[in-house]
Amino acid sequence: MSIQEISAQELPPVLGPGPDDRDLGDFCVWPRSARPEPDGDVSVGGVSLAEAADRFGTPVYVLDEQEVRDRCRTYRTAFPEADVVYAAKAFLCRAVAHWVQDEGLGLDVCSAGELMLAVTTGFPPEKIVMHGNAKSPEDLRTALRLGVGRIVVDSTSEIARLAAITPAGTRQKVMVRVVPGIAAGGHAKVRTGTDDQKFGLSITDGSAQHAVTRILDQPHLELVGLHCHIGSQIAAVKPYVAAVRRLVGLLARIRDQHGVALPQLNIGGGHAIAYRPGEESMNVSVLAGRVRAELEDGCARAGLPVPRLTVEPGRAVVGPAGVVVYRVLAVKRTGAHTFVAVDGGMSDNPRPALYGVRYAPRLVGRPSAAPPRLVTVVGRHCEAGDVLADEVALPGDVRPGDLLAVPAAGAYHLSMASGYNLVGRPPVVAVSDGIARVLVRRESLDDMNRRDVGP
Repeated sequence: MSIQEISAQELPPVLGPGPDDRDLGDFCVWPRSARPEPDGDVSVGGVSLAEAADRFGTPVYVLDEQEVRDRCRTYRTAFPEADVVYAAKAFLCRAVAHWVQDEGLGLDVCSAGELMLAVTTGFPPEKIVMHGNAKSPEDLRTALRLGVGRIVVDSTSEIARLAAITPAGTRQKVMVRVVPGIAAGGHAKVRTGTDDQKFGLSITDGSAQHAVTRILDQPHLELVGLHCHIGSQIAAVKPYVAAVRRLVGLLARIRDQHGVALPQLNIGGGHAIAYRPGEESMNVSVLAGRVRAELEDGCARAGLPVPRLTVEPGRAVVGPAGVVVYRVLAVKRTGAHTFVAVDGGMSDNPRPALYGVRYAPRLVGRPSAAPPRLVTVVGRHCEAGDVLADEVALPGDVRPGDLLAVPAAGAYHLSMASGYNLVGRPPVVAVSDGIARVLVRRESLDDMNRRDVGP
């Protein structure tokens, strides 16, 4: 199907079922609009990936707008009485900010940069939550100036700093990020619910309770609730239920000690997606039911009013909506190993190097009847660790010029991208109903040269 370029205002409304409950074999980790074509190509959102590669160059990130919107709706349906806040760190651009706003979600940002992009796009600041374990003075001043809805306090030093710059006659709503002492997450580097990492304030050593007391003593700060984020890439519901139980216990102690029933409880995000067939993902409906039941039962036992819940999905909204397309530059056989080198790598996707994440790349753009061979897909960068997919099956006739598509690429790729080797970051192209348009253009050599102002 041919590619057209139109403005965002001309896009048709997106309707359709949610992203769950389908069985398409290897395509179970692709956007639900993905379709294999008879010529060996794959289309996403009605757009040929091979045509997208030819038109926009490679590497190119293809983002299925309908998939993002459907996943927002899945969360809104599962949590009808909660605030669903999209975690912008997964991937943020102006279009994504518009999509999640259209679908009734708030936004979670971690810097003045993310905040400014959202607000200048027209996102309501009162629906934005500001996070960060080490917020800079600029971050806090920008949040106050733009009227952010809630700031999540992550350290005791932040309390005095924030109180000192809050304008007279105003009160900034804040939450305390609590460490509930729960280990969960797909990798040690993304487990944030225990005391041995940089985020939050511990229940165990009393620092969370101390922060609550200090905030309640500040006339310019309004403590509205507790926050926790126990980790990322979590497929099990049980850790969230345990976190709710411990936070309700803390809410009861705050009520008993200070006579205050806090009205909000934010349980963060971190919900898992499948990167390869057979991997587990979070069942959002089950999560919502179990969390709500635990919250209501726990509050009833403690004699507390049920606080308003907030959840912060990021990866689970945008991750499965993205596909990245690379072009093969070289195929090298060294002993028993076959290396397939592509024109991207760790500069546009550092996650395999950081966390050992495994993907399921696919040959697109031509048919192949060759028997599969185990290969390692590597990037173009000057690092031995620049590996995109280790020991994956691809047709044995893969050759330079071929296209490889990697699904589940919408989250933490470009948001973590770097300028290593001055390669330039790839573009992001939105697809919907057979139409493609550039959301974020390719970073050019001229872009990078302009930043270098030395002699």
